[in-house]
Amino acid sequence: MPRIPDTFFIEMSTAAQAALANLDNAAKAREFNRSVADITGSFTKKIIKGKTYWYYQTRDPDGKPQQVYLGPESPLMQGLISQRHEQNSIASAAHLSRLAAAAVALGASKIAPKHGRVIRRMAEYGFFRAGGVLAGTHAFLSYQNMLGVRWTHGDMTMDVDFAHPGKSVVMAFDNLVKVDVRTALESLQMGFIPVHGQARFKKKDEPDFDVDFLTNLKRAGSAPMKVASLGISLQPLKFMELAFEHPAQTVILLNDGPLVVSVPRPEIFAFHKLIVSQERKDNDHLKALKDAAQACALITYFLDNNLPALLDAHAHVTGRGSGWRKRVEAGLRQLDVEAPGHHVAERLQAAHLQAVE
Repeated sequence: MPRIPDTFFIEMSTAAQAALANLDNAAKAREFNRSVADITGSFTKKIIKGKTYWYYQTRDPDGKPQQVYLGPESPLMQGLISQRHEQNSIASAAHLSRLAAAAVALGASKIAPKHGRVIRRMAEYGFFRAGGVLAGTHAFLSYQNMLGVRWTHGDMTMDVDFAHPGKSVVMAFDNLVKVDVRTALESLQMGFIPVHGQARFKKKDEPDFDVDFLTNLKRAGSAPMKVASLGISLQPLKFMELAFEHPAQTVILLNDGPLVVSVPRPEIFAFHKLIVSQERKDNDHLKALKDAAQACALITYFLDNNLPALLDAHAHVTGRGSGWRKRVEAGLRQLDVEAPGHHVAERLQAAHLQAVE
């Protein structure tokens, strides 16, 4: 019977961590400073009754042309137009690519190319700006560069999971970029077909490659929930609300450069996986073991490197109710059985007692 391994991660070198810190700062700064001039298209002007008015001409994700009104002729408008034609954005992208290449050369981790294509396309179509997060094992993979480690187990997956709270979230340039997830996947021309009420997309020539869209379980039940603003349905799952509580931004590395994505906070994700492992243990032992291994890896990391964050996350999750607390406690006991050398439950309890003192 497979068991949780004895070693979960190795720390990256100081040089790799420094390179990732520089890349993280630069990529997030560029993301923060994005403007309409970063979106593919062109400026066009119209003269109406002798006055000049500027528009930005682009295409919807479904290919339909449209013009977005920007405003009358002004110094501010000329600045935006100049920004579009300057080489600053190109130089910035090239700089980010160089930083990413340096980080990879020093040991930073990259996302598998075909999975990376899907994640980038979701980002391009505004999924993360609309409140979505990267979930599942790819969130776990993203924590490597965030925390400066390389996982040794629990990092294999054939699926790409996304999650969204299903609520209306105001997007930047919401009249210019709409989230049409199905169109985004179709535009990749990778052969994805929708199944399960459009909450899952399967790759025709790779039956094990699924793209799933998830949300938290609501009063409406477990049937796929159609979300018109996304163009797809979301599959409700128990305990998924943890993914949307103060998500973090991080940078993942793809073949064509870095990408800023939103992910659940890693210390919260650890207890989410611990709970899910208890839900799955009777029906899917291998997936439950993978969930437990991911939880154990993260909890062990935070026990050694950021105990206050772990204690806050533990208190937050167990404070949600008796059912949450019982599942976390059961999961911790199971970790001490399947990974006895780590003494996770014992160390966490001792840390709580010390914090009280």
